[in-house]
Amino acid sequence: MDHPHPFLAREGWPFIAGSLFLALLASVCGFWSLPFWLIFIFCLQFFRDPARVAAGGPQSVLSPADGRIVVVEEADDPYLNRRALKISVFMNVFNVHSNRSPIACVVRAKWYDAGRFLNASLDKASLENERCALHLRTHDDRDITCVQVAGLVARRILNHVDAGFSLAAGQRYGFIRFGSRVDLYLPLDAQVKVVVGERVLASSSVLAELRWPAPLPDRR
Repeated sequence: MDHPHPFLAREGWPFIAGSLFLALLASVCGFWSLPFWLIFIFCLQFFRDPARVAAGGPQSVLSPADGRIVVVEEADDPYLNRRALKISVFMNVFNVHSNRSPIACVVRAKWYDAGRFLNASLDKASLENERCALHLRTHDDRDITCVQVAGLVARRILNHVDAGFSLAAGQRYGFIRFGSRVDLYLPLDAQVKVVVGERVLASSSVLAELRWPAPLPDRR
C-alpha cells in the first residue's frame, strides 16, 4: 500500500504536468509566463511527499500529518460513540499533505460524509466539513478513530484503504488536496506528548503514548 515514488505524491502528477505544460506553452508563445511558472512551483511544493521514518515504539501514536496542533481535549467521538481524547493537526497549503497511519493497526470500518468547506482550523469543521473517518484497531485491541477533514479550499479527500486493510505505523494511506486537518480520537488514558500550537511532522512526531494493556491474572 505504500507509495513507490520517492518524493512527489502520485495524486499531484496531473496538476504538476498540467501546470508545467501551461508554463512551457506560455513561454514558447511569448505570453506573460511568470504566473504559470509560479503555479507550477506551487504544485511542486504542495505535492512533495518525502520519505519518513516512524518514530517511537509500538504504543506510540504518531502524527498522521504535517502541520500544527490546534486541539488537545476530551471530546465525544462521533463515530465510535464514546468519550475520547481528541488531538487535531491543521495543515496549511505549505505543509506536506500526505496522510500516514498513526500506529500499526487493522482498519475495522470506514465512513465518508459529504459536507461544507469551512476553514479547517475551526472546531466545527470536525463535524460540518467533508470528512473521511477510519476506525483503527491496534494489535492489543485499542481503538483509534482517524478522520481526514477537508478545508476551506480543499475539494478532494483521497483515502486508499478500506475495512480489512492492515497498516504499519507511518504507512501512507491518503492525501487531502489544498488545506485541511486530521482529527484523532484516542482512548482517554493515552498520555499526550504535544501541546496546542506545536508543529509536528507525519510519522516523525509522537502525539501520545497508549498505555500497555493490563497483564492477565495468574490463574495457576
